[in-house]
Amino acid sequence: MTSNTADPRQLDSWIGESARAIRDFDWSTTPLGPIDTWPQVLRSAVQIMLRNALPMAVLWGEEGTLLYNDAYAQFSGGRHPEILGMPIERAWPEAAAFNRNVVESGLRGETLSYLDIDFVLPRAGREAHVWLDLHYSPIASDEGMPLGVLAVVVETTVRVTLERTRAEAEAAFRAADERLQLALNSGAVLGTFVWEIQHNRVKGDERFARTFLFSLEQVTAGLPIERAFDIIHPDDYERITSLIARTVRENTSYRAEYRIRTAESGWTWIMASGRCEYDESGRPMRFPGVIIDIHDRKVAEEKLRELTHDLEDKIAEAVAARTAVEAQLRQSLKMEALGAMTGGVAHDFNNTLQAISGNLQLLQYLPPTDKRVPERLQAAMDAVQRGAKLASQLLSFARRQPQSPVVINPRRLFDELRELLQHAVGASVTIGTMIVEEPWNFCVDRNQLENALLNLAINARDAMRGDGKFLLASSNEVLDAAACEGKELRPGEYVRLSASDTGTGMPPEVLERAFEPFFTTKPEGHGTGLGLSMVFGFVKQSGGHIAVSSTVDVGTTVDIFFPRSHDDETATPRADALMTQTGGATVLVVDDDASVLSSTVAILEAMRYTVLRAANGDAAMSVLESGVHVDLILTDVVMPGKVSCADLAEWAFSQTRPVPVIYASGYTRDMISRDSVLRPNVTLLNKPYRAETLAREIAAALNG
Repeated sequence: MTSNTADPRQLDSWIGESARAIRDFDWSTTPLGPIDTWPQVLRSAVQIMLRNALPMAVLWGEEGTLLYNDAYAQFSGGRHPEILGMPIERAWPEAAAFNRNVVESGLRGETLSYLDIDFVLPRAGREAHVWLDLHYSPIASDEGMPLGVLAVVVETTVRVTLERTRAEAEAAFRAADERLQLALNSGAVLGTFVWEIQHNRVKGDERFARTFLFSLEQVTAGLPIERAFDIIHPDDYERITSLIARTVRENTSYRAEYRIRTAESGWTWIMASGRCEYDESGRPMRFPGVIIDIHDRKVAEEKLRELTHDLEDKIAEAVAARTAVEAQLRQSLKMEALGAMTGGVAHDFNNTLQAISGNLQLLQYLPPTDKRVPERLQAAMDAVQRGAKLASQLLSFARRQPQSPVVINPRRLFDELRELLQHAVGASVTIGTMIVEEPWNFCVDRNQLENALLNLAINARDAMRGDGKFLLASSNEVLDAAACEGKELRPGEYVRLSASDTGTGMPPEVLERAFEPFFTTKPEGHGTGLGLSMVFGFVKQSGGHIAVSSTVDVGTTVDIFFPRSHDDETATPRADALMTQTGGATVLVVDDDASVLSSTVAILEAMRYTVLRAANGDAAMSVLESGVHVDLILTDVVMPGKVSCADLAEWAFSQTRPVPVIYASGYTRDMISRDSVLRPNVTLLNKPYRAETLAREIAAALNG
């Protein structure tokens, strides 16, 4: 049984200033009540919140009672710790309407996200604008009822500020470019020049003289071009001289941006453009050009590059931090789900054990002749079967159930199952079938498939409240890449089995959790919540895909896809009666569990078999090698020692007259199967088993 009261050791694991504040707070004055009466779902949510680095808060109940972690306390500024335990609307009165909507939406099971919301908060002793991403998710009870809201706060002030600064820089760049265009259009240039190539003389106007730090007389008379190169920035010199040489050599247009020294010994950006002119014989003669000031534009471009680089770094850091927090949150939620599953398994198995224990204890007080003895024995056996079914469902969900696949034809399957399904759903439910004219075969474990379809039929019966129509359909499907997307299937040929009902259907929030283990909408005691989980595990283990669609008040359809098999249908064994007579043979029983070994030996001796016993594989091999005659080996799968069950089977099959072997196990863990498919030479008896089942398997093995 699980407890709804707080575990002190769990509370002690809450670390941090906010955790201590929560433990020390007098919650009896709030709607939450004393902390040791909090429900498990609230304690789990608080534990997840306290372990996260992002600012997180829990808004609990209709009042939105506020609990938060250390990061949220720092984010809230001077309001901490007074706002702890307050209704959220009182804690943040300036956003009362906003937070009221958050609480009401969360209690309706809705999620909310707000990006880059502008708030004014106290920072460094003064009010400051901050920008936040706010994410709100409902916190639901085990029954799916929303009880509170989990709030995650991600501050985006740095990114928003950088984006705004970048926008301002881009605007400045555009303005500088516009000024450049105006300068060009209006003739506001830094000068014009002509390079007379044959005489290597550069001449220019007054503006050119000022730009290149010459006198007007010098540029009027002309200067060698090397004198103009003297003020080019060293980092740009080689590039510019090479570009001028190529322009002269190849008759291409000249356009270059570079830095030159100013009169104040600084550097300024210019753009030079021009073109070489040639004489009739093709010799270069003149190189006229113009100099334009582009300094403001280049400065703006550099600033924009720096801001872009900083923004990319900040965004990468923010994304990495958020990814790490999300991974931590997913791990926390995974562990919470595992805890819920463990609790569900413990609850159901404890109920089963109690039923067995109660009936066995009652038998201690009843004389053997009491008419209630058979009834109590049957009740204990029924409880054992319920426990075995629960274990089988868990193995199917975990995809650990050993399989014996056979090739199945849908038409024969439906014909043979119809009567069984009709008994399961009742006479008031109409069962229909729809099959293509030439259905394809597929290969799966027949028993597990029948159990899966039986589960779907029972779910449909409950959804229709025992009155409606249940339809089984089969079709041949060729799926391309687009159809396989999101289905974990490869393109190819598939057999689709569909089970549809005319029941109440499922709303989206229930449909989303349909395959979740231990999730059920049935009343307490009317279902474990493992039915669809078992079907899901079996289908995935068989290499298939399962999907559910449902509409409230219309019905539900479950589609299962299995790969097509081109092999012939597996022949159904003849219904010859197995020899069930007992006795007359020697059986070696091997099991490391003393109580299981003792009870099995007693059952076989009661069936008049000669029984040898061994507590492990090593002892069993000693018995076999002693020369004693053995007709059959019944062995557990997982045992201590050097000799395994596979070693015993190897000895048995190597004899001149092979000795049949039966494995008995509750969980094989791939000891006797590859890819969860049983080996051909293995007979498996699943624990727990009934005496008559044991007798039938031994008789079949001895007569095989």
